[in-house]
Amino acid sequence: MRKSIPENWWNQLKLPVISAPMFLVSGPELVKNCCLNGVIGSFPAPNARPIEVLDQWMGQLNEELEAARTAEPERKIAPWAMNMVVHSTYSRLQDELELIKKHKPQLVITSLGSPKHVVEIVHEYGGLVFSDVSDLKFARKAAETGVDGLILVSSGAGGHAGQINSFAFVDMVRTFWDGIIVLAGAISTGKGILAAQAAGADLAYMGTRFIVATESMAHDEYREMLVNSTQEDIILTDAFSGVRANMLIPSIVKAGLDPAQLVKKEKVDFDTMHGKSEAKAWRDIWSAGHGVGAIDKIESTADIIKRLEVEYQEALEKVNQSSAKLRRLKVK
Repeated sequence: MRKSIPENWWNQLKLPVISAPMFLVSGPELVKNCCLNGVIGSFPAPNARPIEVLDQWMGQLNEELEAARTAEPERKIAPWAMNMVVHSTYSRLQDELELIKKHKPQLVITSLGSPKHVVEIVHEYGGLVFSDVSDLKFARKAAETGVDGLILVSSGAGGHAGQINSFAFVDMVRTFWDGIIVLAGAISTGKGILAAQAAGADLAYMGTRFIVATESMAHDEYREMLVNSTQEDIILTDAFSGVRANMLIPSIVKAGLDPAQLVKKEKVDFDTMHGKSEAKAWRDIWSAGHGVGAIDKIESTADIIKRLEVEYQEALEKVNQSSAKLRRLKVK
C-alpha cells in the first residue's frame, strides 16, 4: 500500500506545500506564520546557534502552535518541520538528535547523508522523516532506509540544486518508490503547486517564494534584489560551498567578485555549507531559484499564502474546464 500524507495533516493544510528550510533565512517567525496559515513551515537546524537556541526554537514552536490550536480549534494550523544535516562529519549531529527526542517534531527533513538513525528515532514517537535527494542514486539509498518521503530537488531549485528536470525526476522515482514525494525546483505560484501534483508529487517545496516574506530573516536588500531579479540573474556555481548552487549574480557582483571567474571550492563544510572567503555565502552572496521571476513584491507570509491559494484555485478551475470540454468531445 502506498504511503501517503496522514489524514490529520491534510485536514490542517490550506495548500499542499512545505515552505522549504533556507539557511540564514528561515526562522521561528516564518515557520510559525506558515503553519498558522495552513502551510508546513520548516527551518534548518544550523540557523539556530548555539545549540541552546535550537532547543528554544523547537520548544517555542510547539508551545505557540499548540496554544493557537487550543484557542482556535477550527483553524487550519499545519505541522512544523526541522531540517538537519546527517553527514557523519557534522559536529552537532548527536546534540540535534537528542533535541528531536525531546521535542518530537512531526516532520524531520534530512540532508547530506543517510537518514537511518533519524528514521529510527522519529518513528518511535510516530513522526515522519523526509529525505532530500538530488539524483536517482541518492533517492534509492534514502528509500532503503525507511524514510516516509523523498524530496526531489530538481533543476532550477534555489541554493543547492539538482540537475534533473522536475517532471522527469518524479516519473523516474515513481518506478521504484510508492511513498510520499515532495517536488522542489522553480515552484513559485499556485499553478506550479498544481503542476507538481499533476506530475505525481504529493506536496510542493517552495523556498525562494518565502524569502521575501516580512517574517523571514532575510535582509531587506536581499528581498529587494529578489523582486528585481529574473532567471537571467541566476548562476549555477560550486564556488561557495563545493556543491552546485543557484546564486544571484547581482549579489556576487556586489561582493566584489566576477561571476565569470569563479573557482570551485574544494572543501565542503558540512557545519555551515558556506565558503570561507571574505564575502561569505550565504551571508553576503544570496541564492534564488528559477521561479524568482514570479515574485513582484515584498509581503507578509499570510498574504503570500493567500495569493498562492487564489492562483491554485484559478488553475484548478481551468483544468476542470478543460477536462469538461474533453469529456464533451468524447461524447460527440
